[in-house]
Amino acid sequence: MQGRPCKVDAKAARKSDNFSIFKGLNAPMKLHEHDRQGLNTITSYGDGFVAVNGVRHTGGLLVMPERAPEHWPVESTAHVDADRIGHLIALQPELILFGTGSAQHFLHPRELAPLVEARIGHEVMTTASACRTYNILMAEGRRVLAALLPIEG
Repeated sequence: MQGRPCKVDAKAARKSDNFSIFKGLNAPMKLHEHDRQGLNTITSYGDGFVAVNGVRHTGGLLVMPERAPEHWPVESTAHVDADRIGHLIALQPELILFGTGSAQHFLHPRELAPLVEARIGHEVMTTASACRTYNILMAEGRRVLAALLPIEG
């Protein structure tokens, strides 16, 4: 048995108190700021620095919600090797955001293979994008790691 299309008289529906297909569509929405107290939030970034909780850091940086920010001795994606990836895996993140500076530079697949084997998600993007994405995921309660190279120029 095939159903017949239902015709709704929108003008009559808006007049009716008992039936309205539009009822509740304009309901107010209350937004709540996430309580980030005690978690590391990236508060700003710019040429050569990233600020975490208002403290500026220069050079490569590792940021997680519940760990102190850590200097990351990497100057470019070419310097990301098995040892540095191993250190990131040891931090046990659920997801790693690689911020590659002012432009997106992909890491070599052989360097990312240990992350795949460890079932750790990863994304490669500019450092500015990684900073914004980190804050969103951190606010959602995700165990995210931002591995950031400085923004140059």
